[in-house]
Amino acid sequence: MIEITSNIFYVGVNDRNKNLFEGLWPLPNGVSYNSYLIDDEKVCLIDTVEVDFFVPYIKNIQEVIGDRPIDYLVINHMEPDHSGSLALIKKYYPDVKIIGNKKTFGMMQGFYGIDGDQVEVKNGDTLELGSHTLSFVLTPMVHWPETMVTLCDCKGEKNVLFSGDAFGCFGALNGGIVDAEINCDTFWLEMVRYYSNIVGKYGTPVQNALKKLAGVKLDYICATHGPVWHEYIEKVIGMYDQMSRYETEEGLVICYGTMYGNTERAAEVIARAASQAGVKNIVMYNVSKTHHSYIIRDVFRYRGLIVGAPTYNTGLYHEMDVLLSELAGKDIKGNHLLGWFGSFGWASKAVAEIQKWNDERLHFEAVGEPVEIKQSLTAETFAQCEALGRAMAARLKGE
Repeated sequence: MIEITSNIFYVGVNDRNKNLFEGLWPLPNGVSYNSYLIDDEKVCLIDTVEVDFFVPYIKNIQEVIGDRPIDYLVINHMEPDHSGSLALIKKYYPDVKIIGNKKTFGMMQGFYGIDGDQVEVKNGDTLELGSHTLSFVLTPMVHWPETMVTLCDCKGEKNVLFSGDAFGCFGALNGGIVDAEINCDTFWLEMVRYYSNIVGKYGTPVQNALKKLAGVKLDYICATHGPVWHEYIEKVIGMYDQMSRYETEEGLVICYGTMYGNTERAAEVIARAASQAGVKNIVMYNVSKTHHSYIIRDVFRYRGLIVGAPTYNTGLYHEMDVLLSELAGKDIKGNHLLGWFGSFGWASKAVAEIQKWNDERLHFEAVGEPVEIKQSLTAETFAQCEALGRAMAARLKGE
C-alpha cells in the first residue's frame, strides 16, 4: 500500500462503476472512497469505505499490518460511503474501539445496530497512539450534524488533517494518491461541483470549521474523496473559503428550457448581447439536456444568472421548475444577479412563475426587464432580449 508520510498509509478504493453518486450526481470519472491507516504502537484506522468494496479494502489493510489487530477506528463522518464497512471491520477485529462523538454513536446504532467498545470524544480531545497524537475537532453540519475532523501530529514533524468529506471531490484516483504525483487539472471543477451540490447549503458551518483550523500548519489533507492534498493545500483551503463565503467571479450562466427552439433562440440573442457588452465568461445550458449538478456548479462560480423557459400546462416548464427548486434548496447567499425571460403559445405563465421563485425563495438581485415572448421572437422581443443581455453585462461590470 502507499505510505503518505510517517507510517500513515492510504488503504482506500476506487469506484469506477457507479453512475450516480448518492443516486443524484453523475460520476463520469468515477469516485474514490478514501480510508487511512496509522501503523504505530496502537494501530488506528481512519474511516472506512462503501461496503461493496470490502474485499479489496480488507486486503489493503492486511497488506500494511498483516495479522496485527486494529486498536482504534475513527469515524469522522457517518454517511455509508465512509462508514459502510464498519460492521464487517468489527467482525474481523472484534476488539476494535470506535472513536466518534455523541451524535456519531446515535447514528451508528441506527444504521448498523452497533453498540459497545466506544470512545466518545469532544472538541479538543486527544489520543496517543505512540509517535502519533490525534486531536479531534467537531465540525457540525459540514455537512451532517455528526461530522468532525481529526488532526494527527506525527512526532512534531508533520501535521496531517483527516478531513472527512471536506476538501473532497469527484473522480477516481488513477494510480497516484498524493497531488504531487498526479495531474490535478480534472479535479478542480469536480471539487466545485462536489462542494456546490453536496456541501453548498452549509456555507456558515464551513466558515466556522475553517476558523477552528485557522493557524494550524498542515502538511497533508487526507479527504475521504479525491487526492491527498500536499502541494495544493493553500489552493484547496482558499477554494473552500471562497465558496463558503458565496464569493463569485465575473461571469454569466444562461440556462433555458425549450420545446421547439423559440426559447433557445431568445437565449442565444441574450448571450450574444452580453458578450458584445464585454462579458467573457458565459456558459449556456439546456436544462433538459445537461445534468443540473453542472449548472449548480457554475451558479456557484459566476455572479450572473439568466433563466428562461416556456409556459407548460399553465405553469413553468418542468425542468426549469426543478432547477429553480434545487437552487432555492442551496440557500445561496451573496451578491448573485438574476434576469429572466419566458415564452408561451396561448397562455402566459412562465415569466410570472420565475419571478415568484425569486421573490419567495431565491432572493437574487433582479437585473433588467423580464422578456415575455408570445409564440416566437418579433423585432420587439428580439430587442428586449438584447437589452436584457446588455443590462446583465453592465451590472456584472459594475456600470
